[in-house]
Parts: sequence; C-alpha cells; structure tokens
Amino acid sequence: MIRQIAPLFFSMDIPSTLAYYEAKLGFQCLSTWQEPPVYAIVARDQRAIHFRCAEPPTANPNKYSDELLDAYLFIEDADALYAEYAARGVEFTRGLVAGPG
Repeated sequence: MIRQIAPLFFSMDIPSTLAYYEAKLGFQCLSTWQEPPVYAIVARDQRAIHFRCAEPPTANPNKYSDELLDAYLFIEDADALYAEYAARGVEFTRGLVAGPG
C-alpha cells in the first residue's frame, strides 16, 4: 500500500532554498546529497518535500505566468499557519481564500 507521496520541486540554489524553508517556513532539513548539494529533503509535521537542483522550468501556458508548479496543501488551521508565516516575514502572492471544504 502507498504510505506517502513526496512532492519534488526544482531549485537553482539548494542552500538558499534550504535556508528559506528552515528560517521562514519552519521546515527541518533531513538530508542533502553531494557538496554543494544537488538534492535535499525537508520536512515539517511529518510531511516531506524533495528539492532537485535544475535550471528554471518552462512555464505551463495553461497556468498563471508566475506559477510554474502546483502543490496543494491540506491543513487543519489555515489562519494559524498564515499568521505564523506572516510573523516570520513570508511574502504572500495572494491572501487566504475559502475553498471547497
């Protein structure tokens, strides 16, 4: 049975990505590969995200021009997480929006 699926995001700079996810988003680095790192895994609340060093992806013409990848988070308290991230200085491209419940 499938126990977990981990999203994989591209990054041109793994060390900077790790610094942001740790300082701003509250993730912990679980592992990196090679030096300088070309791959990394971070986790928060027992959920992992993988990062791979790559050139910038090409925009999907069916998406907003500034959104290259999709990721959907299902969380218990969006207001609390939003407030935490705002307190850490995270810049938001959009505010909270009520979605299908």
